[in-house]
Amino acid sequence: MTLKRVITEFGTGNDLHGGDYTKAAVRAVQDAIHHSSLSLIRSLGIDSGTMQVEVTIGVQQPDKVDAAAVKAALPHGQVRVRAVKGGLDVPDDTSGDVAIIASAAVTVRLQLGEKS
Repeated sequence: MTLKRVITEFGTGNDLHGGDYTKAAVRAVQDAIHHSSLSLIRSLGIDSGTMQVEVTIGVQQPDKVDAAAVKAALPHGQVRVRAVKGGLDVPDDTSGDVAIIASAAVTVRLQLGEKS
């Protein structure tokens, strides 16, 4: 049995005021997972706790993402979070504020049998 990718979803999230990279990242993950239903997992009778969930977050300052907070946004599976350079910072020169835009890719892998 090997891990096989069965679901990949993408999402975008932002923090319009406050410059919070983690808040934008969590919103991106929530956007991604709200586009998906785990009916495949339920139909196959698979324990959702055994899913391997890989989350990649793209933001301009990856070191400012709290991976534990992003992980907590996922309701199922064994979750790994990785933040990378990406996303977008949109400064407001008038107020000195910055809008943070994060991108998320959420991939689910399951242990499935090999093809014969």
